Amino acid sequence: MQEMNVNFDKRILSSIGGFFAAFLLAVIFLTSFFIVSPGTVAIKTRLGKIAGSYGEGIHFKIPLIESVTKFSIQIQRADIKTQAFSKDLQTMEVHMVVNHRIQQETVVSIYRNLGPYYVNTVVDPVVQEVFKSISAKYSAEKIIGDRNELVREVNDEVKQRLMTKEIIVTDISVVDLDFTDQFLKAVEDKQIAEQQAKMAEKLVEKAKKDAEQQIAKARAEAESLRMQREAVTSQLIELRKVEAQIKAIEKWNGVLPGYVGGGVPFISLEKK
Repeated sequence: MQEMNVNFDKRILSSIGGFFAAFLLAVIFLTSFFIVSPGTVAIKTRLGKIAGSYGEGIHFKIPLIESVTKFSIQIQRADIKTQAFSKDLQTMEVHMVVNHRIQQETVVSIYRNLGPYYVNTVVDPVVQEVFKSISAKYSAEKIIGDRNELVREVNDEVKQRLMTKEIIVTDISVVDLDFTDQFLKAVEDKQIAEQQAKMAEKLVEKAKKDAEQQIAKARAEAESLRMQREAVTSQLIELRKVEAQIKAIEKWNGVLPGYVGGGVPFISLEKK
């Protein structure tokens, strides 16, 4: 009876051992391959030494001896937030989006020199430093009024600096830029005051033009009267009298008055 129990236990242990060995072989087999998807490059290291880079597809590696680190060569987005100061020492909170990528032929160099977390160790610090440096050259009002100029200068500087690190920056966008509420209120009040001043200036200019027009009109009327007075001479008066007499003769109907002079009867010329 005891012998049967011993044989049964051996069979159980043998089955467990066989299952464990099969499981171990399956794990080793599955971990002996790795898959690289499109847009990705894999760096394989063997005991800490770079063994090569691999593009898309399935590849072999030695379990427990070789390891794989993958890099995307597609355009990646990095969200960077920082605080900066303007030329007039106004505080601003900035949120930038940095679109960047690396090339397949530079992945090994980036892995060796920058490591897999190059966004945190290189991209983020460079972008923050450049933005703070450039924004300090602009006044807060200039940044609010023409932010595109600041963004363009930041783009040019960051692209140039990260290119030396073999990182290609395609575009940097400032998606959010906020000043303090007190400063924004002061800017708003100033803009309202400037608009009111411009409106008042326009009203003064209009009143000035109206006054000039009235003065010009009065001068023209005075000049006309002066010319009329100068034109009234003794000869003109006599001419006007003659013209009046001519008009009276033209209107005469041929009938003479009954009397002429004071009390002297008028002799009738009518034929009987």
